[in-house]
Amino acid sequence: MAVSPLALSPSRASDYQQCPLKYRFRAIDKIPEPSTVAQVRGTLVHAVLEGIYGLPREERTYPVAVKMLKPSWEEMVAKEPEIAELAPDLTAFLVECRTLLRGYFEMENPQGFDPDSVEKYVNTVLPNGVPVRGFIDRVDVAPSGEIRVVDYKTGKKPSPRFSSEAQFQMRFYALVYWRLFDVIPHQLRLMYLKVLDSMYLAPSREELEYFERDLADLWAKIEADGKSGDFRPKKGKLCNWCSFQPICPAFGGVAPEYPGWPGSAAD
Repeated sequence: MAVSPLALSPSRASDYQQCPLKYRFRAIDKIPEPSTVAQVRGTLVHAVLEGIYGLPREERTYPVAVKMLKPSWEEMVAKEPEIAELAPDLTAFLVECRTLLRGYFEMENPQGFDPDSVEKYVNTVLPNGVPVRGFIDRVDVAPSGEIRVVDYKTGKKPSPRFSSEAQFQMRFYALVYWRLFDVIPHQLRLMYLKVLDSMYLAPSREELEYFERDLADLWAKIEADGKSGDFRPKKGKLCNWCSFQPICPAFGGVAPEYPGWPGSAAD
């Protein structure tokens, strides 16, 4: 089986920073993990929010979005039948999703603008050789040319003390957008639909250049571990929710044989 070259994304960067072994299991071994209710709820809400922008402006209403929930869920289940078990009470599950959609419509009026793109796939190699990829929920371009990068969050908004991961993600996409299109986004917005609140960032060129160097340092550590095969576990509070605990040496488990470094998209 051909192994695709690796690239850095916000989620994989977070994995490595939390636990190098967790990164290995996800990015290199690609060990399957069970989905969670929170994940599938987020995926469903994102799918509907993407879908409404494919409609004419006058049809982008809350009732229309709600009507899109059930068919979108059925499409997801058709692709992954096992996720149906996560919503034994489908009505209650869809009500939770409906509440998140209501949060979006209270925060923003999608009839007032057309986004430049939704679910935008970005994939490039930074000037320093770091391969990067991912999906941006939405990119808006103002008539005056300002760029806004938007990401929807269906979980709770982190306190300032724990907001570093969210800020990392937004700076990541701002940097990638800049390197791809030679324009620094004027605003980064994380929309927390559950609490009707947003986090805003306005990155500067200097800030993104520093961030780019940080990514280079992180990628160098990942490559070094990848070539040596020495991805060490790092115990912490999040271990209690890790599905890899049964095969983690830190908990008495035995990791599968290392499949080898697949290389990167920059090679």
